[in-house]
Amino acid sequence: MPTKIAADQGRYVSRLTRDTVAMILAGGRGSRLYELTDWRAKPGVYFGGKLRIIDFPLSNCINSGVRRIGVATQYKAHSLIRHLVHGWTGFRSSGREFVEILPASQRTGEGWYLGTADAVFQNLDIIRTHHPRFVLILSGDHVYKMDYGTFLAFHAEKEADMTVCCIEVPLEEAAGQFGVMTVDENGRVIEFNEKPEHPASIPGKEGFCLASMGNYIFNTEFLYEQVIRDADTPGSDHDFGKDIIPSIIDKYQVFAYPFRDPETGEQAYWRDVGTLDAYWEANMELVSIVPQLDLYDKDWPILTEQLQSPPAKFVFDHADRRGEAIDSMVSAGCIISGASIKKSLIFSNCKIHSYSRIVDSLILPECEILDGCTIIGAIIDRGCVIPEGTEIGVNHDDDRARGFRVTKGGHTLVTPGMLEQPLHHTR
Repeated sequence: MPTKIAADQGRYVSRLTRDTVAMILAGGRGSRLYELTDWRAKPGVYFGGKLRIIDFPLSNCINSGVRRIGVATQYKAHSLIRHLVHGWTGFRSSGREFVEILPASQRTGEGWYLGTADAVFQNLDIIRTHHPRFVLILSGDHVYKMDYGTFLAFHAEKEADMTVCCIEVPLEEAAGQFGVMTVDENGRVIEFNEKPEHPASIPGKEGFCLASMGNYIFNTEFLYEQVIRDADTPGSDHDFGKDIIPSIIDKYQVFAYPFRDPETGEQAYWRDVGTLDAYWEANMELVSIVPQLDLYDKDWPILTEQLQSPPAKFVFDHADRRGEAIDSMVSAGCIISGASIKKSLIFSNCKIHSYSRIVDSLILPECEILDGCTIIGAIIDRGCVIPEGTEIGVNHDDDRARGFRVTKGGHTLVTPGMLEQPLHHTR
């Protein structure tokens, strides 16, 4: 959510954002999403009916006034790159406003990106051409709305060399999953542990730790020094969390920026949709009456590629054959033909045929659900054609026997490959 600030503070922040280049690290596979990322990178996964995960950090940049953006891609990036080209490359080519795609291209050697720090190191020559004062480094695979202008103002006011954006996370969720920080009374980082199995609690707030969101601000020259030094360090994993942050906290000014709702001061909305259950839950939150993530916020729009699709259509109104959707989101281009949708998200250009029933499910774009199907608590990947009379999520043993993946939380993932429909579905 954007922060309300005075005019003079706004001018101060706008100067900071104009002097910033953002690097979005979007090369990750997201292996805990299993077959959902077999043919696409995690930042390219669909979300919220018509979006992709990468749209959130990109929209945050644009809404914050950071309009010089590079997106570093690597793992199976065709789907992601196509989305960026179609939806995000329409900025003026003036040097002050752009979204550039930075694929791993062996710019400094013969290897791919070896870690988060190496992804920046391999693109230093590109960053240098823009002469920024600050470099904003962002994870490309989280769902949240954030004003990076206030993040930059905090960094400048603290006279920091580096600032890490952080959230408060329950210990059981953080264990083995997040970089965990310990800070002093001024917010300076005095200890950093990368994905500890037993994270330490925040003093005075037992049961919670201070976790890194993977978003960082560096003074540009300081960033150059650190990633070059890291590149020359034998045995380094070339990662900000594992290598760079632990090596600098004793000597330099490294601060933690708490990501909070500017209106309430409470923990702001942020989701790591890195597992199938977390992905399902974050999407399903959107169909509640007042979700924490407001996609209808005109002051902070989440931008994306705008497909030219007709409105969603609902047809038939018989007692046993009614096209309807209750507590659901149905995207453009969909035809709900005598089917019942309840507490579900139907993504763009899907066709749901007569007598089918969809409950608590995510139906990704361009799926077709034929007559008489029952789908409960499922994730149906893009382009699936579900045969007539199929039951999914009704009996998990049956789901497993057909080669579908059933999660710990009891949600069933179905992909075209599992249905023996065309593989290499890269969209």
